[in-house]
Amino acid sequence: MVDHDKVKPFSQPIPTNTFEEAAIKYKPELFVSYGCHPYPAVQANGSVSAGLEGSGPVDGECKGSPLGSQVYSRSAWYNDKWAIMYTWYLPKGRNGKLQNRHFWETAVVWIDDPTLDNSTLLGVSLNYEDRLVKKVPVNGQYLNESSVKLESYEAAKSPKPSLRFTEKAGKTQDLIAWEQLTGKARKALITTKFYSSPLESVTKEMPLKDEVFLKRLKDAWPFQNKN
Repeated sequence: MVDHDKVKPFSQPIPTNTFEEAAIKYKPELFVSYGCHPYPAVQANGSVSAGLEGSGPVDGECKGSPLGSQVYSRSAWYNDKWAIMYTWYLPKGRNGKLQNRHFWETAVVWIDDPTLDNSTLLGVSLNYEDRLVKKVPVNGQYLNESSVKLESYEAAKSPKPSLRFTEKAGKTQDLIAWEQLTGKARKALITTKFYSSPLESVTKEMPLKDEVFLKRLKDAWPFQNKN
């Protein structure tokens, strides 16, 4: 493992197909008002972030990597909608007695068809543990053109960061899609156990790996018809 502030992020590749173009087009903005800023979780050679102990301030030692931040994505058809799952890695999730080393925040953007030049944003899901926050459609004040604006904040009933829709302008990070990762990096994200207890797996397990991805899409389905 590598110190959390020494993990080298992937540069955002030039898209080579409409699916990669759509992932960049709809990449969310993230405003951080509580907790760690997003960091890269893995680098090209497969070395994974060691994370941070949950001691000190909740944003202590994690206000931004000197090497640059990262957002990860994976896309697929789910029912008749195109789902783009975005996930940010935080070196720690909370401090105090219930310390968390490693944390993932996840949003799913739903569009009609990534192959269309005028594809349409249909909705966004913020899937946090067993609580689904959704906007179908997304109100204009929460958008900057095609990018939804999200805030990582301190939820009232949780000492951990959570996502919500916001009118505040945020920042974007270099995007690397699941298929664009090196084989070593992808294998590391699949095999690394970011949690120590099954109760922590929802927010600490890498959400893009095969056995988790489709389950998270099912949980995040925001539309009235059954999934």
